[in-house]
Amino acid sequence: MKKSQTQTLSPLQQPLKLACGISIPNRIAKSAMSEQLADRHGSPTIDLQQLYAAWARGGTGLLITGNVMIDHRAFVEPRNVVLEDEKFLQANRLWAQAAQANGSKIIMQINHPGRVAVLPLLKKPIAPSAVGLDLPMMRLLRMPRAMSETEILEQIQRFANTAALAIKAGFDGVQIHAAHGYLLSQFLSPLSNVRTDQWGGNPENRRRMLIETVRAVRAAIGKNKILSVKLNSADFQKGGLTQEESLQIALALEAEAIDLLEVSGGNYESPAQLGYAPERQAQRDAYFLDYATALRKNSQLPLMLTGGLRDADLMNRIVAEGTVDLIGLARPFALQPDLAKQLLAGTSVKEPAIIPHLGYKPVDAYLQLAWHAAQFRRISSGQQPKAIKGLIKTLIAFGPRMGWNILTQD
Repeated sequence: MKKSQTQTLSPLQQPLKLACGISIPNRIAKSAMSEQLADRHGSPTIDLQQLYAAWARGGTGLLITGNVMIDHRAFVEPRNVVLEDEKFLQANRLWAQAAQANGSKIIMQINHPGRVAVLPLLKKPIAPSAVGLDLPMMRLLRMPRAMSETEILEQIQRFANTAALAIKAGFDGVQIHAAHGYLLSQFLSPLSNVRTDQWGGNPENRRRMLIETVRAVRAAIGKNKILSVKLNSADFQKGGLTQEESLQIALALEAEAIDLLEVSGGNYESPAQLGYAPERQAQRDAYFLDYATALRKNSQLPLMLTGGLRDADLMNRIVAEGTVDLIGLARPFALQPDLAKQLLAGTSVKEPAIIPHLGYKPVDAYLQLAWHAAQFRRISSGQQPKAIKGLIKTLIAFGPRMGWNILTQD
């Protein structure tokens, strides 16, 4: 695009060229959400293709998939996509093509849940250390076992393997999920990583698995594909990962020449990404804007900010100022598939419908998942999203399917 043309565009409308050479057509990104639209074996379905085609038609510059599992033995939720060999390569290829049909770029978020894996009752998940979740019943039933060094190296290779398969399927890159309390995030946090070997202890050791994963994934995908990392700005827990340490991790990632850093925060015990963090963390209408501002003072790493941004004028301003490079949104896409077009035209995000909640974090997280998953199914079938109000209606809309997914998960 010529310089004279870019000068007539709003900041959100301008393309972004990443260091790998790939250009994102505008500054609106759909952040990852768990769609739960794979089949029972972990293969992407036509529903996933149609859902992403709808978001692409809506003008989204960058689409980031819901987390794809690197290991069939460990799922975040039932019916996640799993990609560990070429068995489902064609289905993944069709998924990527559907998302790219209108010029959008798509990257696959790759993940391992660690201690929060959905597993049969009493089976122990793997984690950096044998430290359970600080939630009622979870500590009793889901105490993880500490990984051996051999298992750590195996999972690093699994990240690289899935990344290579994603590129072979036609995705524009991958995003390594190192936020929200999953395996790599567990290694970063001093609360969940109490190891005394080279994989734990001081900050450099705790980030070792992430850095080694980044290196392995880059080697697997090459220099001409997008390598992104999703990182917590903080855990929002006393004794957990602090903003100061997270900033140091971001600088270490910049030294590894990643293409894009997505800033988020929180985990299962303190889910800031769902809006449950203390009000003081949600300044200037964006949960993690303070972090991005602090990082920008010492880094030129391309940043994607996700969390709480709803005002189009604010989005344009922080992109124009250079505070962030991409604006990430997630939940609003469940009700507005053409959200990107509206934002690019200067229209702010509509106030979201009230999502049922009971005030108990684990249950509320389930309700949010059910509520949004019901919308995804409507969009994928060609229907308009519909505000489902009330606890009972939400559970009727999707709760039985979630229960069936759990029962039929291999």
